[in-house]
Amino acid sequence: MSASRPKLLVVDDEPQIHRFLGPALDAAGYEPIRAMTGEEALRLAATRHPALILLDLGLPDIDGQQLIPKLRAFLAAPIVVVSARGQEDEKVAALDAGADDYVEKPFALAELLARIRVALRRAALGEATPEETVLAVGPLTIDLPRRQARLDDDPPLHLTPREWSLLVTLARARGRVLTQQQLLTAVWGPAQAEEAQYLRVYVGHLRQKLGRAAGLLRTEPGVGYRFAE
Repeated sequence: MSASRPKLLVVDDEPQIHRFLGPALDAAGYEPIRAMTGEEALRLAATRHPALILLDLGLPDIDGQQLIPKLRAFLAAPIVVVSARGQEDEKVAALDAGADDYVEKPFALAELLARIRVALRRAALGEATPEETVLAVGPLTIDLPRRQARLDDDPPLHLTPREWSLLVTLARARGRVLTQQQLLTAVWGPAQAEEAQYLRVYVGHLRQKLGRAAGLLRTEPGVGYRFAE
């Protein structure tokens, strides 16, 4: 296998998943690495330096929810959870623990490959840094120093300070799901981390003001929101 291909660590205790995903990832241009347990995943993540991890939550030795923060302690690579656990609280817990995305089993291969591409692209681009002064997402341009957002050549949008903060937080994490608690903590502070109604109201206002770009702000039901790339 070519060393130049991105390494993808597949952590799953089901042999049939590896038999299916291994050839599919190889054909898509990746180098799949197999791990059947959490301990094996930690060892391979530390020694093989994967570009991305596909993680099942139902592992025989350690629950995947507990494995995510252990991986995050030393690994910055994206973690995409691929699990049969479809409950909202499971998704929220995984994302809050440090996962970048969540795909339910059974999954469509094309969708999984698309999620992988998005996660790798975001990792390559990196998060918006303080030095990044302009964020451009589709027709929307966000000028951070001027605190202005506009659609194409339209006049700047009239945003309240809270709406502006919410927009910037979402846009900086473009392509990634942010949970309700993450957004509430970032925009309103830890004391309001459980006030989901605040968030729903402001997201509604923000969508109205975004107008033809409202589709950029996508709802992940029961989990949070994702700003499109």
